[in-house]
Amino acid sequence: MSTSTVTALSTSDAEVARHGNESLIERLCRSLARKDFLFLPADRTRTILNEVQDASLTDWDSFQKSWFDLPLEPYMADGGRYRKRRHATLSALPSSRCAHIQPHQPHFQSLKYNHLNGGIARHYEPIAAEVLAGATMQSLIRLGCELFGRLAPFYPWHIEVHQFRIEAQEGSSGLPTPEGVHQDGVNYVLMVMVQRQNLVNGSTAIYDRHKIKVDEFTLQQPLDLAIVNDEHVFHGVTPIVQLSTDAPAIRDVLVITFRRKI
Repeated sequence: MSTSTVTALSTSDAEVARHGNESLIERLCRSLARKDFLFLPADRTRTILNEVQDASLTDWDSFQKSWFDLPLEPYMADGGRYRKRRHATLSALPSSRCAHIQPHQPHFQSLKYNHLNGGIARHYEPIAAEVLAGATMQSLIRLGCELFGRLAPFYPWHIEVHQFRIEAQEGSSGLPTPEGVHQDGVNYVLMVMVQRQNLVNGSTAIYDRHKIKVDEFTLQQPLDLAIVNDEHVFHGVTPIVQLSTDAPAIRDVLVITFRRKI
């Protein structure tokens, strides 16, 4: 686990004396502004989601099961058939605590940020309406609005939500980040573990502006969460490998990106 998590959410007497009754959200903002990335274990994520929204995880079971209905990624330039995906677009006004669903639209990254699959408009199947509007998804999007609205309070946001499933078969690995160590071309990224089954590896590494590794951790448990300042750091995830041939290997992750509208 990243030691930055313990620092960010310490409840020691010294921290209380220094910052008084500062909320968990405010303490996360302070830590993210200082370090440019955070790793939060699942219990901390649950606590924070309950702070930003009542009944934040009431539809967790159906939310998690929705990853079994993702279509195959049709744009893999490496020919890989190991990734499934759905996508949605939202927006938020400056400092708003809520986001608004936008008409479905393609996802685009320039080749600068994605040398493998970038440079074209990629049209994905939409995230199911009931999943997008559900309590779990809305609480995670609201967490982003709360955090990034404080860090950059004067900008409206373009928000994209991605459901990813990475699969690994016997004799081949699955690549969570086939483009390698990269930035997404946004301002902030939330990465949430939904479930992982029958696999090894899949650790997340954080790199500074010079692509020197500064930390590494693994999203293991459902609701383990990573947050990165995409302008200041790079990130990448190691390939996953099937542990037992008796069951499929899957890594299900929700990625939410926030890009300032200028």
